[in-house]
Amino acid sequence: MEDWELLEAWRDGHVPSGQILLKRYLGLLTRFFQNRVSNPDDVAELVSETMLACTRARERMRDSGAFRSFLISCAMNTLRLYFRTKAKRSREVDDFANTCVGEQVDHPRSVTSMIAIQQEGRLLVRALRQLPLDQQIVLELHYFENLNGTEIAQLLGTPKQTAYTRLKRGTDKLRALVTAQAESPELAASTMMGLRTWAAQVRDELPD
Repeated sequence: MEDWELLEAWRDGHVPSGQILLKRYLGLLTRFFQNRVSNPDDVAELVSETMLACTRARERMRDSGAFRSFLISCAMNTLRLYFRTKAKRSREVDDFANTCVGEQVDHPRSVTSMIAIQQEGRLLVRALRQLPLDQQIVLELHYFENLNGTEIAQLLGTPKQTAYTRLKRGTDKLRALVTAQAESPELAASTMMGLRTWAAQVRDELPD
């Protein structure tokens, strides 16, 4: 069955359809949330909330096109709500696109902990978490999901030029952060050169 058909069947009470749909996208959603939420219990909850949001929003998205784009949209809305309700800052998070997660505390099972023994990995995680959230998402879709700018634009429902601009600006800002925080120019250079290898390593640690 197609994704939309599975979603319709799930909404009508057919639980196995929902289980099949979750299995198809568990890896994508887990990577999406685990790269910016430290507590794995919260990750699991956010995945569940996103899937439930799909069932509630389906009537409004009947002509939305690709299911994966619809799913990412629901995930972003779920993440925005998470930050607004869980953040312990004195001010409410109003600007989703500019929200950074650099202040999150690392959990023993977070992405950071998976590669904590590697100096380059620690540096990359620290720099990534200081990027605006919209740039994080674009970079992670590019490096973790192996999507190009055109595919990212289609997935997020943004103009192609916007996706490519965010990708370039995100990469440039990541490089600047890595350079500023590295203990040596050699470490900064090797860290950026190893970005794809690092992303592949983290991806292997997460479910498909």
